[in-house]
Amino acid sequence: MRHAYDFYKPNMRSEYPMVDGKLSIQCYLSALDNCYQLYREKVKRKSPGENPVTLINFNAMLFHSPYCKLVQKSFARLAFIDFLNTPENQIPDSYKDAVKFHAAKLEDTYFNRDIEKIFMQLSKADFEQKTEPSLLIANQVGNMYTPSVYSGLVSLLISKPISELAGNKVGIFSYGSGLCSSLYSLTITRDTREGSGLSKIITALSYVKSQLEGRHCVSPKNYTKVLASREQNCHVVPFTPQSSIDDMFPGTYYLTQVDEQYRRTYKRV
Repeated sequence: MRHAYDFYKPNMRSEYPMVDGKLSIQCYLSALDNCYQLYREKVKRKSPGENPVTLINFNAMLFHSPYCKLVQKSFARLAFIDFLNTPENQIPDSYKDAVKFHAAKLEDTYFNRDIEKIFMQLSKADFEQKTEPSLLIANQVGNMYTPSVYSGLVSLLISKPISELAGNKVGIFSYGSGLCSSLYSLTITRDTREGSGLSKIITALSYVKSQLEGRHCVSPKNYTKVLASREQNCHVVPFTPQSSIDDMFPGTYYLTQVDEQYRRTYKRV
């Protein structure tokens, strides 16, 4: 956790934040570096006789996902950290093009395109196996801010048969601008019987893919119109939304009114 003006909302009259794009990426990657190193150190303290933690220890690796390309770069970043922590005489032959970066300092590499390119390629197969399945929703919906990492967990749980999920160790990197971050792991239960907790969770999530496929396509013109309406009515009171609820999924909560004291009223489809 540290103080940073990477992405913040100083103007409460606006829906939109102030964003320093380059600083935001640097903060995210710096937080990832620190969390991964601290996680490795914590495991070492708890299990001093075991081999150091690397990506090999995880069946899946999930990330807060502002956009999916950053997630792939983040996975490559962890592969780079594993590489830096590997003694030079133990580096595999497949990493020969990366050896020249073995003495690099992490804090000097946030925008090193050569390192990024090499390690995205070296980690591509592992990324596709361990992380890409968790990006189903993020690829379809975009940045959800706080829920994005949990949409990754949902995506993972519906990505493969329950028998293939059983016992999986999942690493999760959570991040919030400003900034605060954490990296933790969980192990999926091996109890896959019908009626088990895991089975119930996966059954409860069975609607996700069909709901994504059931969305309606709207034109850029209509999308821009909706955004303009939001901007014009931001903080306006009293306010009664005029948009249609016809395209909302069953069970959706929607705003019906904001009164003079900013008290909000909702209904459910």
